Amino acid sequence: MTKICDSQKKQVTLLLKKVKLLIYESNTIIFVAVFKSMDPLLQSLRIAINDKIYLKDPESSDLGKRIVEHGIDLIHEIGFESFTFKKLGKRIGSNESSIYRYFENKHKLLLYLTSWYWGWLEYQLAFATNNMPSPREKLEKAIEILTRATEQDSSFSHINEIRLHKIVVNENSKAYLTKEVDLENKDGYFIIYKRLVNRMSIMIQGVNPAYPYPSSLASTVLEGSLHQYFLKDHFKSITDCTDAISPTQYFKHLVFKTIEPNG
Repeated sequence: MTKICDSQKKQVTLLLKKVKLLIYESNTIIFVAVFKSMDPLLQSLRIAINDKIYLKDPESSDLGKRIVEHGIDLIHEIGFESFTFKKLGKRIGSNESSIYRYFENKHKLLLYLTSWYWGWLEYQLAFATNNMPSPREKLEKAIEILTRATEQDSSFSHINEIRLHKIVVNENSKAYLTKEVDLENKDGYFIIYKRLVNRMSIMIQGVNPAYPYPSSLASTVLEGSLHQYFLKDHFKSITDCTDAISPTQYFKHLVFKTIEPNG
């Protein structure tokens, strides 16, 4: 059973014809159905993280969820460099050793949080664009989802997506700019992020199959969005993104002017 936020309810309505049986109660949907012609990601409402990242699945217990919830809060407050499991243990009223039963170190916790964030975005993207007939409209919607300002999602009560987005903006590069990046990549630590780039790349090719650099453009949108939010908050003089001009506006203009230069 999974709660959905108001912005998803309209999408649920569009999916009703694809469902053999659906029970809808208040703000909760219970899927007891088989979907036709639906993205496989949408057949599971759980954001699956590579189990090599954690020692024990934090979603499996109340303590694990508290580690994630307060880990987000603490990293957001003091930054990843100053963050320690000892400080987190004090915050949640538990022994530091109990946190090590879930994550080997704070790097693995950061990998978990960033992976969860990208998985959450991927789910939103798949949900919003499923069965959209127009390749251009699908790409435009994808850019909007990947670059818009984050809103709180009531579907996951133990995760503050707004604070998590801030962490990803400020700390995401620390998850992969390490000496172990190739080994971790081989072990599939970044599979969700790479899958999201690939989805975007396919959508770009759907609009212009002749465009020669779809993956480079797709990864530029994902990484560039984080960078523009960082500049907007800290180096305002070197970005055109402001409260009036969003990163979404910029990236829609960039992508479509790039792949449809005569459009």
